[in-house]
Amino acid sequence: MNLYFVKDNQVINSWNDIQNYFVNLEKRPINSVSDLEKWLADRSELDAFLEEDLAWRYIKMNCNTEDQKLSDDFELFVTQIEPLINEYVNILDKKFIDSKYIADLDEDKYFVLIRNIKKEVELYRQVNIPIFAELQTIAQEYAKITSKMSVIYQDKELTLQQANNYLKNTNREIRKDVYFLINNRRAKDYAALQILMTRLIKRRHKIAENCEFTNFRDYKHISLGRFDYSVQDCLDFHLSIKNTVLPIIEKLDSKRQQKLLLDSLKPWDLDVDLELKPPLKPFADAKDLIDKTISCFSRIRPKYGEFIATMRERNFLDLDSRKNKAPGGFNYPLYKTNIPFIFMNATGNQSDLTTMVHEGGHAIHSFLSHNLELVNFKSLPSEVAELASMSMELISMDFWDSFYSDAAELKRAKEYQLQRAIRILPWIATVDKFQHWLYTNPFHSTEDRMENWTKIAKQYTSKVIDWQLCEWFFVNAWQSQLHIFEVPFYYIEYAIAQLGAIAIWKNYKQNPEQTLDNYEKALALGYSKPIKEIYRTAGIQFDFSEKYLSELMEFVNQELEKL
Repeated sequence: MNLYFVKDNQVINSWNDIQNYFVNLEKRPINSVSDLEKWLADRSELDAFLEEDLAWRYIKMNCNTEDQKLSDDFELFVTQIEPLINEYVNILDKKFIDSKYIADLDEDKYFVLIRNIKKEVELYRQVNIPIFAELQTIAQEYAKITSKMSVIYQDKELTLQQANNYLKNTNREIRKDVYFLINNRRAKDYAALQILMTRLIKRRHKIAENCEFTNFRDYKHISLGRFDYSVQDCLDFHLSIKNTVLPIIEKLDSKRQQKLLLDSLKPWDLDVDLELKPPLKPFADAKDLIDKTISCFSRIRPKYGEFIATMRERNFLDLDSRKNKAPGGFNYPLYKTNIPFIFMNATGNQSDLTTMVHEGGHAIHSFLSHNLELVNFKSLPSEVAELASMSMELISMDFWDSFYSDAAELKRAKEYQLQRAIRILPWIATVDKFQHWLYTNPFHSTEDRMENWTKIAKQYTSKVIDWQLCEWFFVNAWQSQLHIFEVPFYYIEYAIAQLGAIAIWKNYKQNPEQTLDNYEKALALGYSKPIKEIYRTAGIQFDFSEKYLSELMEFVNQELEKL
């Protein structure tokens, strides 16, 4: 991206370095529609520059949580610079909304942008700015705590991601030992994470109160721009998943218990192969994962492989698991460079393959939408972003022989992926419903929190699994979910998008090239159109009714039976 408004060599060490750009936009006269569009373009350029600066601070900090300078650089931005940016953001939002020329803008082109900016103006409260800044730094404590979690097994220090590979071991005693090692290690930080959660809830509730909402749940629904569905729709979706998906999972678990000849199915029996074959090993190391992903994606469409190759050439991939690296995985779009960054914690298992093609789907989205004029058009709602990534998980399966030369192993990998598409839905419902409870009951105690998580989780967990002797781990399982701490309520979108992804995959199996054409057209829209229109462009419905859920689960079941 060439910079015209922001200096090419601009750096940010303090607010003074960037203040003049905001003053320019605030004071600049707008005397025509073309003036307004030029103003929007310059503002978008500034947004791209600022968001990328913050992105790199966040990425570097997560790559090495022990480097205090990296943490300080991130904290400087979010506590000293971003609050002042946010004050001007509101000033500029109001200037845009109040412009008499807004009515002359192309309504089809700018509808979503105008709607979102109006929402931001309505929710803006200056008193919330320092709270947002404080929340950013508090939430990062989760990464600092969890990145230090490791266990010693067979005289080796392992990250929890590395230790999780042993849960696929064919020796049941090994699986049990490692399961207790992992969860006992998590339990050491149980109290610290409870305190952290309480701090977060208190501040989030205050933000909602300051905006005249009775709770943070209702505030966040509006803040996330969920114009296309209601809070009640989410609650109904939880129930639909319970009614439709949980019975399928319980059948799968019963089959697992019988196949493994077990008196009871324990949580450490859920990942081992049913034929007691060794764990799948789709790649050797991060380099091998990148090479095989490029091969796989290139066979879907050559440019998809080229996108990942470009990221490799620019060192925009950090994939291996190591101590003092934050947990999780993400694709971070960089709006100035127009090349995204993928971060993950790969240890060589099938789950890592899924994560890579998932984040690779996000990366494809970033590349396909990079020509959009404004950052606002590229800043995606999760329902759209996750559609791109979860669809690629399924579409790419036809080319996983790039990872598996053995047909039997390829079949196992596909079966794992399809079961994952089903199994993840009740967990998503559990996490989302728990957050509904957390924030509509903000003054609860930690004991209430444990009790209600347990109550909710039992509703959405297979009754075939025997939790005796590890009830404590069940009660605190929510602490392993990063989203609850760092990005509240960003989770139900995975379930919504999963249905969309299954629908795209269903179309793909019938007409691959047309489906990919539709997929690319939808992704190229970014967020320049409403969500329902983007889904229609992709050739699917924006629908998460129980009827639609049942239809798609039946399709996945049929595909599993074919395997």
